[in-house]
Amino acid sequence: MSEIAPFRLDVPQADLDDLAARLDRTRWPDEPPGAGWDYGIPLARVRELAARWRTAYDWRAQEARINAFPQFTTEIDGTEVHFVHVRSPEPDALPLIITHGWPSTIADFLDVIGPLTDPRAHGGDPADAFHVVIPSLPGFPLSGPARETGWDVNRIARAWATLMERLGYERYGAQGGDWGWPISNALATVAKERVVGVHLNYMGSPLGDDDGLAEDDVERLRDQKAYLAHPAGYWQMQSTRPQTVAYGLTDSPVGQLAWLADKIIEWTDPASGVDDDRVLTTVTLYWLTGTAGSSSRLHRENAARGGPPVPCSVPLGVAVFAHDLVRPVRRLVERVYDVVHWTEFDRGGHFPAVEAPDPLTDDVRAFFRRVRGT
Repeated sequence: MSEIAPFRLDVPQADLDDLAARLDRTRWPDEPPGAGWDYGIPLARVRELAARWRTAYDWRAQEARINAFPQFTTEIDGTEVHFVHVRSPEPDALPLIITHGWPSTIADFLDVIGPLTDPRAHGGDPADAFHVVIPSLPGFPLSGPARETGWDVNRIARAWATLMERLGYERYGAQGGDWGWPISNALATVAKERVVGVHLNYMGSPLGDDDGLAEDDVERLRDQKAYLAHPAGYWQMQSTRPQTVAYGLTDSPVGQLAWLADKIIEWTDPASGVDDDRVLTTVTLYWLTGTAGSSSRLHRENAARGGPPVPCSVPLGVAVFAHDLVRPVRRLVERVYDVVHWTEFDRGGHFPAVEAPDPLTDDVRAFFRRVRGT
């Protein structure tokens, strides 16, 4: 099937009532005295978020905010794919496909859609305009649980190529962070005649000879090696036993809340922050769509694939945010990639579309200004 159908998010009230009832029946764990964050997200912080979720958080307002943008679904390779598609009013706009990661959703990017699609209306140069496509990853909120195994980054990249072709875009750019790094790289390989460039706001450094690196670069590489040598608990579980994780997260809203909020808060620059309602929107989307398990499976599928992400076969732009999980070393990246643009930011973390939307937008514009004509 190649039909593209309009989509509107409209959660049944019964589902919201069920969520409220489950929150009221939460069975809380104990906590070691003075544990802080050493044992995981603190009990007091989860109670605070859960109380807001139950009494003050307005899902309908967030639903309306998402529905303010055109959304669609289409079936690709046997799986439904949901996506936001906003065309620019500028006739020469460049199509751009943006790929989110975990634990994220398309809702993370709502603040950048307007400036990217209509820079004229946001104080920018109309020559920097994009037609923006933001798909929901297969198995993630709004695309829904994937119907079968095998959805690794390469298969997703092939689906993205099909999606862009189905939308009539023959030449386009790609942008991403987290899972958007290997997926965008793979897209540039499977559709290298169509992808003019890839912009990443997160990536690791290719490992190899690191002699002669500056002190800051040595520190970056040391941090990356430590991160890879001792993967976080969520990573180990989702890359080995995602089905085991799924039961508790799918049955308990507070379990889902703690699992996601732990990483969102940890990976955010404290100076920029992500407000509680943003966290709750992400958690609510995972909860209402029942995608805790299916979104976790991407870690398992990719672990089974093995090996590092494929190098990007088109020009690359990199935005490095100061408080991200790892920060790449330019000298090492340039050994493998065709780096034509590199920016270091002194703030922001793993979710720059939420934490630093203006700097991210400016950097995306600046990179694609270099490659639009290629």
